[in-house]
Amino acid sequence: MIRQRRIIPSFLGQARSLTEILAAVLSIVLPPHLIAAPSTGQTVQVLWRSDPSDTNKTVVDVIGIPPNSLQILNRTNLSEAQWQTVLWAVAETGVLATDLNLPPMAGNYRVSERILTFVPAFPLEPGVNYRATFRAAALPGAIGGGGSLPVTASHALLRPPAKATTIVSAIYPSASVLPENLLKFYIHFSAPMSRGHIYDNIHLKDAAGKPVELPFLEIDEELWSPNMTRLTLFLDPGRIKRGVRPLEEVGPSLEAGKTYSLEITEGWKDSAGNPLREPHTKTFKIGPADRQPPDPAKWTVESPSATTRSALKAIFPEPLDHALTERVLRVTDHCGNQISGKVSVGAEELSWSFIPDDTWKRGEYELEIPVTIEDLAGNNIGKVFDVDLTDPIDHRDTNKICTIHFTTK
Repeated sequence: MIRQRRIIPSFLGQARSLTEILAAVLSIVLPPHLIAAPSTGQTVQVLWRSDPSDTNKTVVDVIGIPPNSLQILNRTNLSEAQWQTVLWAVAETGVLATDLNLPPMAGNYRVSERILTFVPAFPLEPGVNYRATFRAAALPGAIGGGGSLPVTASHALLRPPAKATTIVSAIYPSASVLPENLLKFYIHFSAPMSRGHIYDNIHLKDAAGKPVELPFLEIDEELWSPNMTRLTLFLDPGRIKRGVRPLEEVGPSLEAGKTYSLEITEGWKDSAGNPLREPHTKTFKIGPADRQPPDPAKWTVESPSATTRSALKAIFPEPLDHALTERVLRVTDHCGNQISGKVSVGAEELSWSFIPDDTWKRGEYELEIPVTIEDLAGNNIGKVFDVDLTDPIDHRDTNKICTIHFTTK
């Protein structure tokens, strides 16, 4: 059975007679690049091949044209539009409505003793389907016979094999011991990722390799950073907060004293559609639950020296949320003006440092800490995440700022 091929728009757009329209339709079901020209008895072939003068280029050759026709064609000064009625190529989109009006590809023509050649002006793109068409009826003087059928040939360069380059660059919290009521993970990638089906590629397993049942808060609105390189992954709060049904009926996702692994599969696709270069696993142990809010009064602040760009450093008694710690802390001078500089979060999120863009001046400064900063369990300054549901509703002003004063000398 012969498989039907798509209608070639160039045929229909340039056909001058019912005979040519019929020829165009016949060319759909005949072999794609081998059709006999009945008026000459010769076989005309359209072939895509590498250009011998530049193997990075692909050209279209038409062979089997009678020598006298080639001689006349070589002596005739055809315009670009006239050439494109004899031999033309298009880059198809795969959408019929669009392909019906595709313009011919730009390029040059050359005639040798036996071959008519079309040289595309630009290199072919891998994965794109190209189609070349030769119409003998459009040769000068209609040599080759007005009833000759158009001859077509398709060509596509193979796409290069997908190269997996993206990796999981970091997972936070970075500590090896995490609280039983851990609220979330941050998964960082070395390049932008794609949306969708994230939970098919993230698995939480116990020490025996058994998957933990539904440990994550699975939401449709995936929590990506604007550049799609960081995913925020919440554990199910219903299995963290005491007194709620999921915790009572199913139990916690994480249990103190046990070891777990967060596994990222290599099947996760980046924004280019390529899989990760390799899987990634973070193994950690679970310690007791943390139900004490962060207390800046327990932080240690190391003041920098004036007239230098040495780092201001804050050391915490417990790990803090990586993303918030990196983003919300501010340094201001005695007039309340924010000091610009570079921030970094230390190992296991136990410290924070700030290097100013300009040298420190002698005087008073403040480290400003929003009360919304969190530890690993989601506790804020002055409020724990796992509140007693019988407690009155907390109407704290979340814009409140705590400050730590320091002096440069």
